[in-house]
Amino acid sequence: MSDRLTIALDAMGGDAAPKVVVSGANISRRRHPQLDFLMFGRESEVGPLLGRMKRLEAVTTLVHTDDAVGADDKPSIALRGGRNSSMRLAINAVHEGKAAGVVSAGNTGALMAMAKFVLKTMPGVDRPAIAAFFPTLHGESLMLDLGANLVCNSRNLIDFTVMGNAFARSVLGVLQPTYGLLNVGSEERKGHESLHEAAAILRTAELPGRFVGFLEGDDIAKGTVDVVVTDGFTGNIALKTAEGTATLVNEYMRHTFKSSIMAGLGYLLARPSLRKLRKRLDPRHYNGAIFLGLNGVAVKSHGGTDAFGFANAIDVAVDMNVHGIIEKTQADFAALTQRSTDARAVAG
Repeated sequence: MSDRLTIALDAMGGDAAPKVVVSGANISRRRHPQLDFLMFGRESEVGPLLGRMKRLEAVTTLVHTDDAVGADDKPSIALRGGRNSSMRLAINAVHEGKAAGVVSAGNTGALMAMAKFVLKTMPGVDRPAIAAFFPTLHGESLMLDLGANLVCNSRNLIDFTVMGNAFARSVLGVLQPTYGLLNVGSEERKGHESLHEAAAILRTAELPGRFVGFLEGDDIAKGTVDVVVTDGFTGNIALKTAEGTATLVNEYMRHTFKSSIMAGLGYLLARPSLRKLRKRLDPRHYNGAIFLGLNGVAVKSHGGTDAFGFANAIDVAVDMNVHGIIEKTQADFAALTQRSTDARAVAG
């Protein structure tokens, strides 16, 4: 890309803000020389950090605000009382066309509530969804929803499928993605009514790629499909379970290789391969959950990530712009709506 791209950052969001945000932006700046940043936060805290990173400072505009959304703030309270918060101002910048996307490591519920209120959902979308990448045996897949909507009906699941399908084609580069609904079993009789209704519609929806039907939990890591669709309650549990499992495996390996001299020697021999494994399991590489279904790019970074992880979240926002995910998703919903209208006209 030769054109400049501006990303708005909530400098006060996250466990170690603003240090992680500023350092992460500096990493991303080196990866993407075309980037400019709009940072929103307390000048007394952010300014000195920028002052130590001159090249980042040269491409960053710092907008001062004393207000910040707390990690434990209720979304409704943050929405009403956080109009001048660093999070809200960063989202406003996207709505006003001053930035191509917003990245925040702050309160997830507040970020979703504010983004939905300011950016609005796309035509045809009832609720936005949180999506993220999962490592699999075949590479990586996309999973949604991961916590924005705890209870979903069939329409929500269909919307999530359309959004995930468009994202897989645009960002993952899979022209004919496979997609399925997460269930308690792959048999058609399993699961609740909303899943059955969504599956019936998706079998005739004519989306690009192939609907494989119902998936089980182990299909996520197997990479059975490119897009895994579920409600936010189930998706969030699956996400946290996967993160915990990755941590458990790393800890087991660390203790195992420290258990004896022979084990230590084995570690020295296996170190190059183990580095690759750690990289593959490192959740920082998959940091950056996407809010799909909004009229603007919004990315949620894990609140406890480091600078490397935050830089990866910025990368996700860049990719969404480069690949035109907003426009492609809007086009997919328009096409699906038109097919439904035509089908009703023929039936009538």
